[in-house]
Amino acid sequence: MNQPDLFNDDDTPPQLEKPLVYACSGCSNVAQLANDLAVVLDREGHAEMSCIAGIGGQVKSMVRTAQRAMQTGRAILAIDGCSLGCVRQCLHQVDVVPTWHIEVTAHGFTKRAHSDTSLSDAYQLLQHIQCDLLSQVSPPLDAAEFLH
Repeated sequence: MNQPDLFNDDDTPPQLEKPLVYACSGCSNVAQLANDLAVVLDREGHAEMSCIAGIGGQVKSMVRTAQRAMQTGRAILAIDGCSLGCVRQCLHQVDVVPTWHIEVTAHGFTKRAHSDTSLSDAYQLLQHIQCDLLSQVSPPLDAAEFLH
């Protein structure tokens, strides 16, 4: 009988692995900020960035990664640029509830086409994510709240 592999290649319990991060990467300033934040978290070693387009496109290996993370207790951070919540919706379609969900516009940013956000604004939101979210053990979002 096959047992599910509950550990990664170095036998680290999933709960101790870096959180997975999924981010919006649409055409607005807040979408690009969401993606930039995920890239920084990945490159600095605070999280492992994964591909939300792969989830939306139902790429089996990427869907399995997200579902396995949720099933094993590995933290998942979803970063949406705006209230459309594309990242959240993609995860919802494969029955994955993120541990944390950030909506950039809920942090005082205005969605604009053809513009960027300042580095200082990006830094403030990055500090919030690193200090207030990733530094603590937080219970997952309530699945019923997420799915509605």
